[in-house]
Amino acid sequence: MGKKLSPKAKKRLKIMLILLVILIILSAWGFMMQTVKYKVKSDKLDKGLRIVFISDLHNCFYGDKNQSRIMDAVHKADPDIVIFGGDIVDMWGGTENALTLMKALYIEYPCFYSPGNHEEMRSDIDEFYEKAKAFGPILIGEDYADYTVNGQNIRLFGAENAEACHKYSTQLQECFDNLDDDHYNILVAHQPEDIDSYLGKGFNTDKSFDLILSGHAHGGQWRIPKILDQGLYAPQQGLFPKYTTGMYEYGDTVHIISRGLARPLRMIFIPRIFNRPELSIIDINR
Repeated sequence: MGKKLSPKAKKRLKIMLILLVILIILSAWGFMMQTVKYKVKSDKLDKGLRIVFISDLHNCFYGDKNQSRIMDAVHKADPDIVIFGGDIVDMWGGTENALTLMKALYIEYPCFYSPGNHEEMRSDIDEFYEKAKAFGPILIGEDYADYTVNGQNIRLFGAENAEACHKYSTQLQECFDNLDDDHYNILVAHQPEDIDSYLGKGFNTDKSFDLILSGHAHGGQWRIPKILDQGLYAPQQGLFPKYTTGMYEYGDTVHIISRGLARPLRMIFIPRIFNRPELSIIDINR
């Protein structure tokens, strides 16, 4: 017969099993998409504007391969426009889940897309962009897009990263150069830690965007409500990051950071804890 466990060993085993169950529950919780609503005020939009913002999908899918859970949530929100905010695909692997979602939403809603850092790291980036262009404008630098909602003029811009290299700084300067006060100006800028640049620091401008949309930080990955609200770690920000989720106001500019939709299987060694994947719904009214 095998040797019986001592009371102390049994206690340790019990504690380990409890911790394992807690980890499994927290990881399962991290799979569940959450719809997060933001309310923004602007004198420019007296008839209102509703945006669905989708960031950091990393080619994941929700529901079935037709992205049914995301589609159901978007249908329920009934947005005026849909904005894809970077890292829709991963630096490696396939693109089919991302393209399936982009195509399905494009059929029903005006869609706009600005890339993130993971798109730029793909070896087949040009091929992917060619496919993505079929489902709405790609916003990079001077390639902005104008759109009208209920007689209200919207101008959408995109810059991949303000500080990574000269190319990206040039993109952001091009965005500033094309700002128009007769439009509601939206900048989709993937990496939130560059907020000073998005607000014009270091650039030749006296203008500002009305709304800035970012992702990238995945909500700080491990969060503790009321204690570690911005999470434990974010790329480029390191430990105890400052900008990972939520809404910030800088004068007339509002900055919204989505926790994104990357699921734990995509990040198996760093699962989300108290940090559910986010589909953002943004209502802008007078």
